[in-house]
Order: sequence, then structure tokens, then C-alpha cells
Amino acid sequence: MRMHLAEVNIGRVLGGSDDPRMADFFDNLARINGLAERMPGFVWRLKDETGDSAMALHWPGDPTMNVNLSVWESPEALGRFVFQTAHRNIYARKHDFFEAPDQPMFVLWWVEPGRIPTLEEAKARLDHYRAEGPSDYAFGWADLPEAKAWMERRCA
Repeated sequence: MRMHLAEVNIGRVLGGSDDPRMADFFDNLARINGLAERMPGFVWRLKDETGDSAMALHWPGDPTMNVNLSVWESPEALGRFVFQTAHRNIYARKHDFFEAPDQPMFVLWWVEPGRIPTLEEAKARLDHYRAEGPSDYAFGWADLPEAKAWMERRCA
């Protein structure tokens, strides 16, 4: 059975939806989320009660931290979305929208098809990755065999 790939990334935004510095981020949020959901290989993403985004949901133990949690059929599917769509333009400007991190804010792990990860599981994976580094339990982009090709394409 081919496993699916779960990802979580967290960040503390520099301002709210009424902050002019954040206009490009918030003005594009629904469009980029919709793009993700239409991508081949997309499985699921965490949403708040509105069903639109997860901006109202917060990281366990830190209510100031925003979270993005999703599941993809493969690393290739996630990589296409992140690095080969309009998402990459927002991603390239993350320093304009989020506080600069002093530790990893992103982690990947394998899940069985049909299983939806929880925020608590995502936190455990990220905590493990931060403390222990990459393993079968939690890993980053660079730990995937596909990463070299993605990084070359992203930088081209």
C-alpha cells in the first residue's frame, strides 16, 4: 500500500487581516487554498468552522501560532503545489507575512490512506523533528529523495 504524505507548517503572522502589510497574504488565502484543493494528489486540509481556512485554528499550547495541516497522495503532488503554482509566489514572501523562526516550523510524515492527522499528532511530529532531527517518524523536504530535483526546479 502506498502511504500518503502529511505536512504541517506553523507560523506567527505579523498582523491581522486589517493590517496593510498583510493584505497580499489575506487577499490570496482563499485563492491559494482553493488551488491546493483542486490539485491532482490533494487529499485533505484542516479548515476552521467557516470551512474556508484554518486561520481561526491555533497550534496546541500557543494560541498566537497559525497552522496549516494537509495530506497529499505523494511527495510529488505536494511538491508540484508548493513549488510549481502561484503558491510559490506567496511562499517566497513568507518573511513579509510571518515572524522569522528560530527553529523548524515545518515537518512531513507518512500516513495510511484514509487517515486524517490531528493537530496533536502534528505537534508531536514537529516536536520530535525539532528535538531528534529527521527520522522515519518525522522529516523535512531535504530528507525526501525527490528534494534535489524540486530544489533545482525551484531555483531555476
